[in-house]
Amino acid sequence: MGALPVFRWRLAPDGYATRRQLRARGLRPGGQGVAATLERPRRRREPLVAYLYRVDLAKPVRPMTPGRWAALAAANRARRICPQCGRDAGYVIPASLGTCVPCTYPDSCDSPRSV
Repeated sequence: MGALPVFRWRLAPDGYATRRQLRARGLRPGGQGVAATLERPRRRREPLVAYLYRVDLAKPVRPMTPGRWAALAAANRARRICPQCGRDAGYVIPASLGTCVPCTYPDSCDSPRSV
């Protein structure tokens, strides 16, 4: 297996794109391997590396089916339920907290807010 071509930042030829660039065009890699890498040099650190895929081998994004929409809604609903009090928080609970804000900071929620 040969080494991948490496391009400098902003100097990749046409026909290559990152995953995000493919997604913006309504495409996905579609099982193809990484075709090249893109390197952005940084001072005193390792370069930032982005993987490039060939646009001509990319496939269209699969459409969302009703079942996939339902699964996505169920997953998002589960992220809104507080594991401590069991209530719907009305927002996605941050992983850094692990519980809703009233459960995380019970003292600050009881006091009246200053206007």
